[in-house]
Amino acid sequence: RLASLDPSACSQETKNILYQKAKEAFSDKHHLPAYYELILPYLGGAPAVDLKALSKADVNMNISTFVTLRRDSLMHLTPREVQGLLGINLPELAQWQDRAPVRDWIQVQKQSELEQLHLGLSGGTQEGYINIVTPKFPEMSSAPLGTVAMAFHLLPALLLSFLVVSVVS
Repeated sequence: RLASLDPSACSQETKNILYQKAKEAFSDKHHLPAYYELILPYLGGAPAVDLKALSKADVNMNISTFVTLRRDSLMHLTPREVQGLLGINLPELAQWQDRAPVRDWIQVQKQSELEQLHLGLSGGTQEGYINIVTPKFPEMSSAPLGTVAMAFHLLPALLLSFLVVSVVS
């Protein structure tokens, strides 16, 4: 409880563990206004369900903390929940709309819900449209392109050789 760590340089897995430990350590203070200040350094490991609960407490999270939240947790927050987290700092969200992770969050929100924030955010999903996400496929071969090109270049000669051998025998 008395240790104050800066987990910002830690791996995401470590941040997740530290958040759970801090949540347990401060669980008896969960209902107090000071809880947010105690848990603040560890929020980079908070799951979406905890952030959703925190959004109901109007904590006035600053934007620098908001952009360091777990990406998967952030993507599950609705515009209303983000409004609850940021509170008086909500207008700062507009300044981040072209940068990750805010840009990525905007893209998965309904544009009509973003407009209800009155920040001029754009890039959300239009109602009645289908979002098509183009999958990223790994390269077909780990061989250098020169090797692959050489194999295709030799393919006609190999097929011709095979044909000649099968005709002769």
